[in-house]
Amino acid sequence: MKTKKKNPKKKPTKKLLSKRRFKRSKKNTLTIEHFQSKIYTILNQKPERMLAIEDLIDMLNVTTEKNKVKVIDALEKLADSDQILVDQEGNVQILLNIVEGIVDFVNPRFAFIVSDETEEDTWVDADNLKFALHGDRVKARLYPNSKGKRTEGEVMEVLERKTNEFVGKIEIKEKYAFVIADNRRMHLDIFVPLKNINGANNGDKVIVEVLEWHNEKNSPVAKVKEVLGAPGVNETEMHAIMAEFGLARHFPAEVLKDAEKIRGRITKVEIKKRRDIRETLTFTIDPENAKDFDDALSIKKLDNGNWEIGIHIADVTHYVKPDSKVDKEGAERATSVYLVDRVVPMLPERLSNELCSLRPHEDKLTFSAMFELDANAHVIKEWFGRTVIHSDRRFSYEEAQEVMDSGNGDYVDELRTLNALAKKLTAQRFEKGAMSFETVEVKFKLDENGTPIGLYTKERKDAHKLIEEFMLLANRKVAEFVFKLPVKGTKAESNTMVYRTHDDPDVEKLKNFSGFAKRLGHEVKLNGKAMTRSLNKLMTDIEDTPQQNVLQGLAIRTMAKAIYTTEATGHFGLAFDHYTHFTSPIRRYPDMMVHRLLQHYLDHGKSVDKKAYEKLCKHSTDMEKRAAEAERASIKYKQVEYMQLLNDSDKAYDGVVTGVTDWGIYVEIEETKCEGMIRMSDLVDDFYQLDEENYRVVGKRTKNVIMFGDTIKVRIKATDLEKRTMDLLKVYDDES
Repeated sequence: MKTKKKNPKKKPTKKLLSKRRFKRSKKNTLTIEHFQSKIYTILNQKPERMLAIEDLIDMLNVTTEKNKVKVIDALEKLADSDQILVDQEGNVQILLNIVEGIVDFVNPRFAFIVSDETEEDTWVDADNLKFALHGDRVKARLYPNSKGKRTEGEVMEVLERKTNEFVGKIEIKEKYAFVIADNRRMHLDIFVPLKNINGANNGDKVIVEVLEWHNEKNSPVAKVKEVLGAPGVNETEMHAIMAEFGLARHFPAEVLKDAEKIRGRITKVEIKKRRDIRETLTFTIDPENAKDFDDALSIKKLDNGNWEIGIHIADVTHYVKPDSKVDKEGAERATSVYLVDRVVPMLPERLSNELCSLRPHEDKLTFSAMFELDANAHVIKEWFGRTVIHSDRRFSYEEAQEVMDSGNGDYVDELRTLNALAKKLTAQRFEKGAMSFETVEVKFKLDENGTPIGLYTKERKDAHKLIEEFMLLANRKVAEFVFKLPVKGTKAESNTMVYRTHDDPDVEKLKNFSGFAKRLGHEVKLNGKAMTRSLNKLMTDIEDTPQQNVLQGLAIRTMAKAIYTTEATGHFGLAFDHYTHFTSPIRRYPDMMVHRLLQHYLDHGKSVDKKAYEKLCKHSTDMEKRAAEAERASIKYKQVEYMQLLNDSDKAYDGVVTGVTDWGIYVEIEETKCEGMIRMSDLVDDFYQLDEENYRVVGKRTKNVIMFGDTIKVRIKATDLEKRTMDLLKVYDDES
């Protein structure tokens, strides 16, 4: 069982100072304040220096016992006020600052504290974390380390825990139990008294709740909150992944009861309030296995030769009222979660699969963005509002693609017209500087138990792009409409709105990526439209090559992350000045906020206060990130499980180097898109060292180079389902 070391390295302590054996005297010629000022001046001259108290006394030219006592009193006051640091050996050092920040845990040896108050992140030794974990908000004291290379600090207090619940495997001993967390950023084992194991069996996956962080065993003390089951079972592992990332798996009974009370009948009174589109040809295009159809397209040719295109979105906010139990649960979840084998919806199925699903041959309530487009896909007119539709057909992507390709089938002319208009909208975006990243998406064929029996890469064809392009149009135009509306009742420049924004890429990251791409024969320019055009050309050039995933992944990492916010700062990747999410309120809470705000302004309402919406935006961004991490974890689990089931350690696979580190080389197997690692210790032909600046490792004796993006042959050494990792071995030429 792992334990946390005692004895923090550096800690101000009055007790330590007061042990100095100096006699005190009532007759003092200099004040304590005088020595405080002198001490602070001396320490501030070289803030990275640790100075022995005896040396400090010599530097102050203090010789009498009376004044030595004054120096100790001054040091005590400086330490008590957190202006200096005193270690266990009696050395002193100036403290730079006290800050609040978020712990970014890197490994069991150290972490960083990220704070808006400091320009660079603060390095913290694991011994000085005070049980703070990744994501916790802490108060920390800062000081330069002895080498002066970067700001170092120690946690003074944990202000807010990111979570008190953890998922892991329980190991039950004779007198106690402990849990090893699945999350690698939880570096402590969790102590569980036998009275708190809640019926768990040895080796079960469990969820524990920490009751006490500080105890004599230097481990958090917890109780088992829920037993998930035996590890390696699909249901256990998927539930464990959801719990690991703090995502809800079940709806509370009161939320389901609230959902069942919602009336679904569409009344004549309600229809009269809306624009009636039921006579216009309308259909949905969704994945084959979709259960919720939250968007539909309508198309009608106008007398002037233009096209009226409607983007119709399920009117979720008609059914879900603000502050209802369903609404509060939706706001808390913020997003649906898509794991390999399931969808965990944001809203109960009563809404997502029934009332708000735009099923064919049924009247449905929708919120619509309608556009008149000319033959060149220029927007001539626009209209936004609530509607009622009747879907004439449900297409899968594959069915719609087959109709367009073959020229035969339902609504072939309308589908081809929509496709032609979508391509022109795409061309307009790229002309304005939009970027195109066609990432490879891995999908699994699963049996009835969730076991992977095959895998394939999802191909995006025109049917997918058609839908995407009209959703982008609706999202952009809704954002522009609200932004440009006159503001009522406030001095704000624009009405409060929820936007989806994407900042410009970090200049240094972009320079590094450009330099790397150049080594592989690709030019990436660094400014404006030339930059996006060169990136798009790069993506086209590497399509269907072994380096595609590697370079795309690296390019994406140079970009900022898209977020939800009330600030209209634009979307760099799409080249839109204003952009929002309007088209998926069944699965995204920000879209529900957008629907409510849009209707509020259509009803001539005043601009609303930003604070509440900004708080919800930040929460939604965080939950979206967690959902994406959970999805990646489920994919990683199935990839490792699939390779384990192949059980073919003798086969040599073609792979591509996707990362280089001090401890190993990451390789993606081309055939399965599964990633594993060759440990440095398993590179037997030489001792390799990391050349971080050039994305490579270099053999010390042979000067052999293994570089990011290189093709390489590997064999499977071992798979670990619990850790979702796969160890690989390099295949050398004489083994092939």
